[in-house]
Amino acid sequence: MARRFTVMVLLRAGAFAACAQLAVAYPFVAAAQQPGSAQQAAGPPAQQPAAPPAPGAPAAQAPGRGRGPQPVDPRVQIRTHHFADTNENIPYALFVSSKVKKDQKAPMIVTLHGLGGTHTTMMRPNAIDLAEDGGYILLAPMGYNPRGWFGAPAPQGRRGAPPATAAPGAVAPNPAASSPSAATAQGRRGAAPAGPGNGASDPPNLRQLSEKETLQVIELVRQEFTVDEARTYLMGHSMGGAGTLYLAITYPQRWAAVAAIAPAAFSVDREGLARIPKMPVMIVHGDMDTVVPTSVGRAWVEAMKSLQMNYQYIEVPGGDHGSVISSHQANIFAFFAKHSR
Repeated sequence: MARRFTVMVLLRAGAFAACAQLAVAYPFVAAAQQPGSAQQAAGPPAQQPAAPPAPGAPAAQAPGRGRGPQPVDPRVQIRTHHFADTNENIPYALFVSSKVKKDQKAPMIVTLHGLGGTHTTMMRPNAIDLAEDGGYILLAPMGYNPRGWFGAPAPQGRRGAPPATAAPGAVAPNPAASSPSAATAQGRRGAAPAGPGNGASDPPNLRQLSEKETLQVIELVRQEFTVDEARTYLMGHSMGGAGTLYLAITYPQRWAAVAAIAPAAFSVDREGLARIPKMPVMIVHGDMDTVVPTSVGRAWVEAMKSLQMNYQYIEVPGGDHGSVISSHQANIFAFFAKHSR
């Protein structure tokens, strides 16, 4: 009991200490990816040239330290949908393998970005290559805006937590969205929002909006394609890793397996895990991560171990907070391929 109390104290202390690092570091690491070397496979129509950025979107910056605009893989479709709750058009990214057939069930992977990321952040070339080879639909929601946590509890003091000064019921402008008459918002890979989009004017129900918008996008894709309910998977990085664990616990019937990469989930939900004892869970964490320390991932693993869950933990030697996004995609896809509901 004393040991559990000590662990919880350390985790909570780490959550506060990492607050500034997570908000500042993610825009750097989310954009730092290596160009893919694999040939492009046949698939859906290539993405059209980027539309003008939505109002409030940051201006392009010269490349350097990972801050420059990152090209979106031409195999990825950038779409928008109308989110009636706030009367906005929200972007999302979609890749559909050339092996997907309209009259056949296809597996789907939903992938969630980290704090300050966008709908394109997790659409890495190697993930797309793996999705093409495996015949997957790969879906990356925005989660309403770059700081929504996909419904997961945001640690107090972090960007993305409801602002104390927000008026009850107020809905602030969303820099990730466009009005119904505006051009499609494109977003920069890993870009941090600027000006009004820095979280100060986020609506007080941001987490609920993020969760609802994510589920709405998933349903849109399910309506368009014949998605295999027995082979629908969820993964996410950092904030998206916390969102992955939260959505796995909240909607266990939706997922065949989940994977959290360097999850910024500083409080272990042991009671929640106890409700999903049969859920296969993978956690990937770099041992050089200074933004979300490995103690966070290890604490979740210890809880899963004590509950005798079906889990796999990969601690990456020399891996930092950003490099693990791409480095172990093959392991995650292989883990998913082993499981169905």
